[in-house]
Amino acid sequence: MRLKLSLTPKHDFSYNKINKHTIQGFIYNLLKDTEFGEMHNQPRFKFWCFSDMFPPNDFVEGEDKYLLISSPREEFINVLYEKLDNLGDISLNNFKFEVSEVKKFDLKVKNKFITGSPIVLYKDKDRGKFIKFYDDDFDLMFFIQRLQDNAIKKYKAFYGEEPVLNGFIFDRVAPRVRNGRVDVYVRIAKKGREFLIIGTTWKLLEKIKIRKEERKFYKFIMDCGLGEKNSLGFGFLNPIK
Repeated sequence: MRLKLSLTPKHDFSYNKINKHTIQGFIYNLLKDTEFGEMHNQPRFKFWCFSDMFPPNDFVEGEDKYLLISSPREEFINVLYEKLDNLGDISLNNFKFEVSEVKKFDLKVKNKFITGSPIVLYKDKDRGKFIKFYDDDFDLMFFIQRLQDNAIKKYKAFYGEEPVLNGFIFDRVAPRVRNGRVDVYVRIAKKGREFLIIGTTWKLLEKIKIRKEERKFYKFIMDCGLGEKNSLGFGFLNPIK
């Protein structure tokens, strides 16, 4: 299930003034005093994701920006919807916005996807190394297998059962090139420290044929996100019509 927020800025400022940690903190603040209020302290999968704010250009007073939030937990989306529907203005990193529209909706399973935020996967978690498309030793099959293993692990944690999946998670993939690069370097500021997270973007992630028994799995990844750090806004998926 998904939320679409239309946010109208009340100032002009640069796009990079609001980062993923800003948005994550805003969402966690909305969840205070709800059944999800302690979620951020729990050392386990959070089962929600959010997109990059779009369009990806500087904020201009009066010109709407949009944010998508998704989760396989309908009650999670309902709680956020109720909180946001009662808000007039919000503040993100001390910049004011009007919440001009909040829309709750669901999407049918499709067999083609595009990334709405970079996919993050560890190459070596102990050493803090991420998979990068432009590494000399980049291995596409290693990337697909790591992506699949991570998605299955989250699915099993959420549903308590093995997913039905025939073959690989995707049959065809195509990288999305932005400013001449597939890799995206995102700096996250948290408690006065900066962290560099590296992800990859894709204009096509396709499963040529999704069988009826596989739809539950693909609906899950569409709502939960792909790869690591979903609740920090990485791995958001949009279906391609």
